[in-house]
Amino acid sequence: MESSRKVVLAAVQFTCSESVSENVDTAERLVRAAHKKGANIILIQELFEGYYFCQAQRGDFFDRAKPYKGHPTISRMQKLAKELGVVIPVSFFEEANNAHYNSIAIIDADGTDLGLYRKSHIPDGPGYQEKFYFNPGDTGFKVFSTKFAEIGVAICWDQWFPEAARAMALQGAEVLLYPTAIGSEPQDEGIDSREHWKRVMQGHAGANLVPLVASNRIGKETIKPNMVTAQSPSIAIHSLQDQLEK
Repeated sequence: MESSRKVVLAAVQFTCSESVSENVDTAERLVRAAHKKGANIILIQELFEGYYFCQAQRGDFFDRAKPYKGHPTISRMQKLAKELGVVIPVSFFEEANNAHYNSIAIIDADGTDLGLYRKSHIPDGPGYQEKFYFNPGDTGFKVFSTKFAEIGVAICWDQWFPEAARAMALQGAEVLLYPTAIGSEPQDEGIDSREHWKRVMQGHAGANLVPLVASNRIGKETIKPNMVTAQSPSIAIHSLQDQLEK
């Protein structure tokens, strides 16, 4: 990478509906808006094609999973990335043989698919029953060489563990990206982990001396018997002293 570059990072977030096409349309609209404001690496929230279905254990939700190769949303984002000249990590529910993963494909600014990361740390608790749906990832933590920067990309629960950030930093990551679905605690409305989350993110940025961006879901999503309210802010951290959220 060149020593002098201008990299503009953006996190986009929105309230998901049940319609995959509607959600992907919204994601594209927000990517275009971020590009117009100068962003060249644009992060969309975790599993943005629909509701956060992991609130409940339902066999029919496995129908949402699709193979990596030929995935329609990835293909659409490849065309968009090439048109705009931007980098877009694309989160999706992956079916691979007899396994299922919470995965992300990294699309470079020319539309090239640079490869796949599969979420390593899988949560299992009230409202976040991901172990019912996802196998632990088998890719290991990776860094991707894009047109604008060396980017380390992990997913949501991975961001609570320091080894994930450290492994990517040691591989040369110049920025850490985390698509996210962090929200309320259905079992106890009195628990608010937002400040804890922010401090953990600041710790990763400060310990590894790299900027960090997390794009979180927003809004209330109900899949009976649970309702999760996303912890609205997305977050960008440059250092322990510099934290932006919106």
